[in-house]
Amino acid sequence: MNDIPISVLFGILVFLILSSGFFSASETSMMAINRYRLRHLAAKKHRGAQRVSQLLERPDRLIGVILLGNNFVNILASSIATVIALDLMGEAGIAVAAALLTVVILIFSEVTPKTIAALHPEKVAFPASFVIKPLLSILYPLIWALNGIGNSLLKLSGISKQNQDNHHLSPEELRTVVHEAGGLIPPRHQKMLLGILDLEKVTVEEIMVPRNEIVGIDIDAPLDVITEQLAISQHTRLPLYRENIDNVIGVVHLRKLLRLFKHDEFSKKQLEKIARDLYFVPEGTPLHTQLLHFQRHKRRIGLVVNEYGDIQGLITLEDILEEIVGEFTTNPDALSLDIHPQEDGTFLVDGSITVREFNRMMQWNLSTDGPKTLNGLILEYLEVIPEAATSLLLDGHPVEIVQMANKAVKMVKIMPNLKVPQAQVKKDLEEGES
Repeated sequence: MNDIPISVLFGILVFLILSSGFFSASETSMMAINRYRLRHLAAKKHRGAQRVSQLLERPDRLIGVILLGNNFVNILASSIATVIALDLMGEAGIAVAAALLTVVILIFSEVTPKTIAALHPEKVAFPASFVIKPLLSILYPLIWALNGIGNSLLKLSGISKQNQDNHHLSPEELRTVVHEAGGLIPPRHQKMLLGILDLEKVTVEEIMVPRNEIVGIDIDAPLDVITEQLAISQHTRLPLYRENIDNVIGVVHLRKLLRLFKHDEFSKKQLEKIARDLYFVPEGTPLHTQLLHFQRHKRRIGLVVNEYGDIQGLITLEDILEEIVGEFTTNPDALSLDIHPQEDGTFLVDGSITVREFNRMMQWNLSTDGPKTLNGLILEYLEVIPEAATSLLLDGHPVEIVQMANKAVKMVKIMPNLKVPQAQVKKDLEEGES
């Protein structure tokens, strides 16, 4: 090597330093590239993405060829730098060459290329795969031997390749991805995606119509009363019962009654005849499971029962869908029945509102692990049946009971949360109404 001109050795040294930077950038870009975008591009027949996907199928081989190439060029660069130093400065030049080469490699072969690769992984990984893939094929026997030794050491250490991360996202991780999507996903679509993810955490009793609020038809009522009730009903399906909801007979679809009225055949007997058999939903059923059950059984309404068979409430397909897409009721005053913004900055809230809906509209964080309604939450907190004008701090928020009815909290007044401006709550209400 002493016969090689210094200028040529300097040229080789520069080439080796750049090659080291190439391998460093390749490693970082391959590891930092977005796996899901990579799969999307590979599915669209992007050749660079397909090559990188093939390389990442065996990360041990990919890392093996990159490290083999990187270490080879670094060691060779060190040897050439030593030869140049000996030729120019003698024995004293060895230490100088080591120090200078360390700084040069850190700057030009490690920090700079790895930073660029981390910031633009696709722009680096796709072109680099042109070199890495054929290089892997050429050096495959050596890589295979090195990986065999490395994998044997992993087994001796109790580490199995079967436990490697397959980059599958958990629901919480997927929720974080949706939150961080930013402008890529419109806010309304983000809410819908998060609503789908939340279905498995919410059970039917959290969104059901409570037993005392179920609107149905009492078959023992006078016929003219039943007719009037059908005429003003806001629902297309109503439970049919005798005396009370515990003696429920079936579910009546109002559309099927049109034929009876048209032919003047409407009667209590005909009403019972067209009533469809009941569909019961066990208490504690997750919403995503119940959604599948509704689809499988071709149902849109069900009665929620507890472990003793007692009716607890009513759940509909629309209730579950609204957890995903938000309110889509045709009644423009549907939300205002629960929350009433006041001129003094307070809010009058119906005690029967669910805690989930209350949290969503007021942007609070009340616990949903216990009672499912605001009334239940207040009663659990006080541990007694309160009187009107009773005030309390509910999870740190000032609440005043305005009205009681049938031993239940009918209406409460809450103060605006200082963390969430009243204007924001009003805006959410207006968006829901629109």
